[in-house]
Amino acid sequence: MMIISFVQYPMSTALTFLHSLSSSPFHHRHRPRLLSTSSPFSLPLKPLSFSPLSTLPQQVLFSSHEIQGNNNLDISSSGFPESFNFDESFDSTELKKFETPAVEVSELEDIPDQWRRSRLAWLCKELPAHKTPTMVRILNAQRKWLKQEDATYIAVHCMRIRENEAAFRVYKWMMQQHWFRFDFALATKLADYLGKERKHLKCREIFDDIINQGRVPSESTFHILIIAYLSSPGPSELDEACNIYNRMVHLGGHKPRLNLHNSLFKALLGKKPGSSKHFLKQAEFIYQNLTSSGLDIHKDIFGGLIWLHSYQDVVDMERIAVLRAEMRSRGIQESKEVLLSVLRACSKDGDLEEAERTWSKLLSDDRSPPSQAFVYKMEVYAKNGEPMKSLEVFRRMQKQLSSTSVAAYYKIIKVLSKSQRLDLAESIMSEFINSGMKPLIPSFIDLMGMYSIAGLHEKMETTFLRCREVCGPNQTVFNIYLDSLVHTGNLNRAEEIFNEMRGDVAISLDSRSCNSILRGYLTSGEYAKAEKIYGLMRQKKYDIEIESSLMEKLDYVLSLREKVVEEPIKLKLTKEQREVLMGLLLGGLQIRSYGERRRRVHAIHFEFNAESRIHAILKGHIHNEFHQWLGSHDMMVDGTDDIPSSFTTISHSCFTFYADQFWPNGRPGIPKLIHRWLSPCVLAYWYMYGGYRTSSGDILLRVKGSREEVLNIVKALKDKSLDCRVKKRGTVFWIGFLGDNATWFWTVVKPFILGELKDLLKAGGCSNGSLENQRINFYSGSGSDEKNSDYSDADTS
Repeated sequence: MMIISFVQYPMSTALTFLHSLSSSPFHHRHRPRLLSTSSPFSLPLKPLSFSPLSTLPQQVLFSSHEIQGNNNLDISSSGFPESFNFDESFDSTELKKFETPAVEVSELEDIPDQWRRSRLAWLCKELPAHKTPTMVRILNAQRKWLKQEDATYIAVHCMRIRENEAAFRVYKWMMQQHWFRFDFALATKLADYLGKERKHLKCREIFDDIINQGRVPSESTFHILIIAYLSSPGPSELDEACNIYNRMVHLGGHKPRLNLHNSLFKALLGKKPGSSKHFLKQAEFIYQNLTSSGLDIHKDIFGGLIWLHSYQDVVDMERIAVLRAEMRSRGIQESKEVLLSVLRACSKDGDLEEAERTWSKLLSDDRSPPSQAFVYKMEVYAKNGEPMKSLEVFRRMQKQLSSTSVAAYYKIIKVLSKSQRLDLAESIMSEFINSGMKPLIPSFIDLMGMYSIAGLHEKMETTFLRCREVCGPNQTVFNIYLDSLVHTGNLNRAEEIFNEMRGDVAISLDSRSCNSILRGYLTSGEYAKAEKIYGLMRQKKYDIEIESSLMEKLDYVLSLREKVVEEPIKLKLTKEQREVLMGLLLGGLQIRSYGERRRRVHAIHFEFNAESRIHAILKGHIHNEFHQWLGSHDMMVDGTDDIPSSFTTISHSCFTFYADQFWPNGRPGIPKLIHRWLSPCVLAYWYMYGGYRTSSGDILLRVKGSREEVLNIVKALKDKSLDCRVKKRGTVFWIGFLGDNATWFWTVVKPFILGELKDLLKAGGCSNGSLENQRINFYSGSGSDEKNSDYSDADTS
């Protein structure tokens, strides 16, 4: 196939070469010329391969460690972290060409004016070589003579030479002209070409333009845009793909092709179970479309639907039975994964009879069922009040598989703790600790809950101390112990634990801990201290959850004051909050501005990567640290798991300084006085929010700004004896601390790193999955000094 670019030819030969195109395979002798799907430069769709992890640094971050360190370990509700395994035959290669409208373009020689032909030839050569600002300036200079047919010719020419970005810029420029008439064929062709290059945002922009013109996009545009979204990383891209798919059926009246159904269904199940289960209705909608269209339904469609149903909080056993019956009617045998999904559903529903039948089928297919099957069977017996049978299944698993999974230990300890089998629970907990498996905290929480119900406060304290020895700090563990101390009247010890939680950023306070200590103070008559805790709870806007008798005491204490505190508390940032904000802003935190320039107010928008284990921990700490600054909607969360991935503070004058320094003119920037503010605390939060550790143990910090601004940071760091190197990739700079410099950087920031993140972020040693796929070579060229050639403007493209 012949690809022609005018950039490589001198301007004097451009016109001659354009005339010669009539004999090239891109041109037709027919007039007017058509740009159709049969043209030799049409781009085929590539087969998709879905991966649950993105290759972007923000999403590759710590991926290999997330499963091991996942705190959401309620097996009965979230199951095991594997995604559904699709058969290789599920991937469809059906990629027939679509019928799309042809674009009518006149031949260059048909243009009567010689000067117009010369100008068009020059524009076709010149425009693809420039970036958007220059291209717009060139086009604006031609507005006196350039018309719709001329701009259309340029856009089509750019598509022919695979310069689709240039074609898009020309198209957007056309839309702003007074003579613009919407061309459905041109918009469709350009959207399809951009979508085939996986440029989903630009494709979506043209897609929306088509709808805004009152037209229905063609089937090809719907299809290609969905595939482009599925091929793009990002947490919201799958939602957008589903939205476009639904509009394709309802708005467009199109019948999606089999490979599109399958690709979208596979993407729905490609996420973790906790995320995938929310797509059940969408998966059912795809299944119904497949059925109504009379298309062949692959066995994995049935298996995937049953898998999704089994992960729901409330399982619809009747629907699962209908799907299984449909499979049998089609002659599809139930795979091991389907039986495992049924067993998972039975464990949530407590259906012992169906669980026994499914277990027998599993044994007939495989004499050594997977470890998940044993765990689900333990849960079924526990739901039916037979904890000793659960223990028998656990021992059988150990004997049959010659190994025990962490999930199995969690489940059996939870079952025995709930049934108050103290000796057995303690014995298996000792076995769990001696096995060296981690994390242990969920089982420690179950044991402490068991002792709390039994009133064994001495054993509660022993377990708490043992947990502190072998595990990191955990807020739930501290809260259970604090409740026990308050309940037994050991107020001095309770006060020590409360103050420790308050001072340790890895633990921090929440509504439960404040209510516990308030209850203790009111019970013991420590009214002055109770009043202080009440003030703290008002500041953080925690709900008061104490007994009515104690509430009467609190009301009486407050009534004795000369003036009841009803005035709104004046919000003011603490020193730590100011340093936290600076570190997060360097790492990419956003500021939102509202109102007119003179009366503009600002708010901080916190956004965290939902796929990152580190961001999940940091999110909870930041939410608690800025709790009193959040709006009412963002404050109303029951626990860390309910905190959204993004939340915004109220608008406040306190944030004006940070908007002026770090977000001038609505864009991120770096203050000139940054050297004054690079404290160890600021660096620590920058590292936790926008930093990464490589596989070799080096530390990278990501920052946006101009070349001069980044150089100011580098100079300030070197003045603090923190030697580093810099590389630029696109619009982002990477500051790297390599080898011994990474170790020294870690020594500086370690006191301010959250306790639960220290193992994940520690410099040196083997990687915990932080940045395996990020290839930034700091040793090439002159990357270590301020004259680094990598700062060239060309890198910003």
